[in-house]
Amino acid sequence: MGSGPCAWPGSKGPAATGLAWPATSPRLVCGWWRWIVRTARTGGGRARPGPLDAVSAARAAQSGRAAGAPKGRDGAVEAIRALMVAKRSARSERTQTINQARALIVTGPDDLRARFARHTPADLVAELASLRPRPGATVGYATRIALRELGRRARFLDGQLERLDEFIVPLVTARAPGLLALYGIGPDTAAMLLVAAGDHPERLRSEAAWAHLCATAPLSASSGKVTRYRLNPGGDRQANHALYRIVITRLSSHPPTRAYAGRRAKEGLSKKEIIRCLKRYVAREVYPHLRPPTG
Repeated sequence: MGSGPCAWPGSKGPAATGLAWPATSPRLVCGWWRWIVRTARTGGGRARPGPLDAVSAARAAQSGRAAGAPKGRDGAVEAIRALMVAKRSARSERTQTINQARALIVTGPDDLRARFARHTPADLVAELASLRPRPGATVGYATRIALRELGRRARFLDGQLERLDEFIVPLVTARAPGLLALYGIGPDTAAMLLVAAGDHPERLRSEAAWAHLCATAPLSASSGKVTRYRLNPGGDRQANHALYRIVITRLSSHPPTRAYAGRRAKEGLSKKEIIRCLKRYVAREVYPHLRPPTG
C-alpha cells in the first residue's frame, strides 16, 4: 500500500493499485492530480475519474509525462489553509446552533417566543447563555435548559472564531497586503484566494489560468444567432465563492461597479450574467497580488 493520497482500503487512486509515488515527491503528486483531472474531462466535463484513469495517471506521473509545478504546502499559505479549515467548521457549527435555538423558540412556550422573537444573532446568543431556568413545567424547564446550552455553545464558538482570526489576519496581511487594499476584500476572502493559489502562485502561468482555476472563465453557450456565455460549474468552488462575495459587496457600495452593472443591464444582460462578468474582472484584478511581496 502506498504512502500518497488515496492509500487506504477501498481506494480507487493509484496508491491502491500499487503504483504509489514516493512521499517526498510533490511534483509527482501534482502531476497525478493534473493528469487525472485532464482524463476526467470527457462527456462535457461531467465524467468522473475511475480506476483505469487512476492507473494511467500514476504511470504518467512516474514517467514524467504529467509533470507540473506543485501547489506547495510548506509556507504561510498552508498555515492559513489549516486555520481556515478550523474556522470554516466553527462558523458552520455556530450557524447551525443558532438555527436550532430559533427553532426551539418558535416551537416553545408563548413567553419564550415573545421574549426572543426579534433578537439579532449576537443578542440572542448573549440572552440565551445567561438564562437561569427555574424548575417548573417539564416542557418549559427542559426547553430553557436546552436554549441555555445552545447559547453557551454559540458563545464558545464565537470565542474560537476570534482566536482563529488573531492568527489568520496577521498571516494574510504579511503575505498579501496588496490584496487587502482592494475594495471589498477582507481577511476571509483574501485567505480563500490565497489558499486556492497555494504557496507557489508562480505555477499559474497567466491570469487566464487563474480564472480557469477559479471557474470564472466563460463557457460558450451560443446557439444560432445568439451569442452568450454561461457560468462555469467546475474549478475551485471556495475561490469562486470568495470572488462572488467581493462582487456582491461592490454591487452594494462601489460606484464604478454599480455603474457597470447598470450599463450592462441596459444591454440586455441578466443579473447572473453581470455577476459572471464581474467575477472575471475581479479575478483579473487580484491575480497580480497573489504573489508574496518582494524585498
